[in-house]
Amino acid sequence: MKLLKSFIVAFSLALSLGIVSTTAIAAPPLEGINLVLGHVAEALKAIDAGESKEAVRVHVLASLRESKEITGTELLEKNRLKASRLLKKARTALKKGDTQTAKDLLSKTQKSFEGLKKLL
Repeated sequence: MKLLKSFIVAFSLALSLGIVSTTAIAAPPLEGINLVLGHVAEALKAIDAGESKEAVRVHVLASLRESKEITGTELLEKNRLKASRLLKKARTALKKGDTQTAKDLLSKTQKSFEGLKKLL
């Protein structure tokens, strides 16, 4: 009886952990990619409009935050990390005050995240 009870407890624990996974709770990858692309587009518009680097940096940070929510296959994760590195380089360029380099990096980032859509 004691063995049966411990088996039932272990089985129910394993079942409950398997049902609630973080992948199932996370937003679909396409939705996350679109959110990141929206923030990158807003950052590019802010640069073109001549807004302060802090205003642009807010959009870059938001896109970095949203990019962390994109989950999927190993290939998607690998390419997402590459695109996120471009965002980090753009953020660093903004800190240094180099808006032209940041704009170029954001354009590359936009293309990289568009490429992620093909991997879905």
